[in-house]
Amino acid sequence: MYDGILNVYKEPGYTSFDVVAKLRGILHQKKIGHTGTLDPQAEGVLVICLGKATKLCDILPDHDKEYVADLLLGVTTDTEDMTGTVLKRSAVTVTEEEVSRALLSFLGSYEQIPPMYSAIKVNGRKLYELAREGTIVERQPRPVTIYELEMMNIQLPRVTFRIRCSRGTYIRSLCRDIGERLGCGGCMERLVRSRACGFQAADSLSLSDIEQFVQDGILEQRIHTIDSLYPEYPKLRIDSRWDKLVHNGNKFRREHIHTITEGFQKDSEIPYVLVYDSGNTFVGIYQYQLKTQEFVPYKVFLS
Repeated sequence: MYDGILNVYKEPGYTSFDVVAKLRGILHQKKIGHTGTLDPQAEGVLVICLGKATKLCDILPDHDKEYVADLLLGVTTDTEDMTGTVLKRSAVTVTEEEVSRALLSFLGSYEQIPPMYSAIKVNGRKLYELAREGTIVERQPRPVTIYELEMMNIQLPRVTFRIRCSRGTYIRSLCRDIGERLGCGGCMERLVRSRACGFQAADSLSLSDIEQFVQDGILEQRIHTIDSLYPEYPKLRIDSRWDKLVHNGNKFRREHIHTITEGFQKDSEIPYVLVYDSGNTFVGIYQYQLKTQEFVPYKVFLS
């Protein structure tokens, strides 16, 4: 069984679950998960967790993501992208300078109303299920943060921009909001996730790449180990007399440590550490508890 992280390039037309299902067939293992769903028409980085790494699906570092999006001005749809029904068409009379100002006005934090066609639940029902039934419900705005927003190309009515944003940001809804601010409406025409969890689209593997690597017996060379995702965490190696403590998933104290890398302080703002046994086998992520001065298991990966 494979254990670790795969940087997969999701092609348009596939759901994120489709990618997982295909990988289960290619790798011949069931324990596979993904982080950060991409819409079927979107493409780009889809971080896949294999085997023991599925424990990381909810705690992977670097939760801000980067996208390149194509915005089509003058068209409003019910899904906020080109897969939906066109609700309105408007003339686009804005200038490039006005578009640039509108984009930059969204830098920082703002309250974003999520789209009806989304997996957010209201009273136990997913919004997209209600939308398909013709029911529109009021959605509460959610705080999102736009860290970077750069216009890459403009050929009105189309605008291409790069965005780095917080988790939970809907790029479709941002396109809608930019269009509304310009007074002509707009929707997302294309979306590429260029970075997620520290992984770049340029380094992603297609499903066909992965299938070939499996056949050649070299896929493991492209799988990222679990501990490699946390280079900022200090590393601890246990004294051989106390290997049994961590092998059984128990907590331990400083006197049980053989070596510790620089960067760990008793009152460290980074309370997590990577723990290895005396043979330098990765055990898991532990959390230092200042009150008891103990290292407590957070995520253990050693079988």
